[in-house]
Amino acid sequence: MRVLLADVMGMCFGVRDALKLMDGIASPQSVTIHGELVHNEAVLTDLQQRGFRMIGEADRSQVPPTPLVLITAHGVSDTERRRLEDAGKQLVDTTCPLVARAHDAARQLQNDGYHVLVIGRRGHVEVQGVVGNLHSYDIIQGPEEVRRYPHAKLGIMCQTTAAADNVQRIREAVAVLNPHAEIRFIDTVCHPTKEHQKSLERLLDQVDAMVVVGGRNSNNTRELVARCRQRGVPALHVQSAADLDPAWFAPYGTVGLTAGTSTLESTIDEVHRALVAISPLAASRSHVLEENRC
Repeated sequence: MRVLLADVMGMCFGVRDALKLMDGIASPQSVTIHGELVHNEAVLTDLQQRGFRMIGEADRSQVPPTPLVLITAHGVSDTERRRLEDAGKQLVDTTCPLVARAHDAARQLQNDGYHVLVIGRRGHVEVQGVVGNLHSYDIIQGPEEVRRYPHAKLGIMCQTTAAADNVQRIREAVAVLNPHAEIRFIDTVCHPTKEHQKSLERLLDQVDAMVVVGGRNSNNTRELVARCRQRGVPALHVQSAADLDPAWFAPYGTVGLTAGTSTLESTIDEVHRALVAISPLAASRSHVLEENRC
């Protein structure tokens, strides 16, 4: 079985910078991470083992117990920052600069009188942070959700990890259904996400199937998986080499490998080595054994 690697994959600079900052914290026990630093289970396990406290993303209404509170790479709203500071907490900020740019874009659209349409995954922590600064907005996950909006000015911006083709379809739907409105678009999909997506597109024409490495809650990883399936290429989403099942690869001669923007290089290397070790014969044997169990 041939294994082809995407020419752009894995950790982006925002995640690298956040992890580097964490390495410089001398007393992890004095810090509570306000949510998940990044959506990567291996990273989160390592941080817990080092002594950092964590509040789950669903529990961030709680006041963290430690004097220092770390804002994750996904950012928070201005309201949430004030709430934590009013509780006497000192903030350590690892917000990705490109997420901060998305916040600025949403605020600017609102200040200029636009009803803000946020393209992104409803409930995602980054999107929650963006809309926490707004009073007039809608979140749109796909073009089927677009409707006629009772506003003269519509401003469109994006979650930084949104898929470019989905953004384009939503923009077109907004224009068709809202001919009465002045529409302004600010492209806030981050450059690393775009490069990961473009690299995947180049690879999809060369492979029979794809392996995508990344956290289960990683939006950009899930978008890569979704794009594979939209193109008719079978895709296996794994968090580590332990998730690989040799039987899955039995029908495929050439498999591609890519990874989301919060995936460690060591994890990618581990998965790559495991894929190379899956010979067609081993895959076929596993496939037969699996069929015999059924």
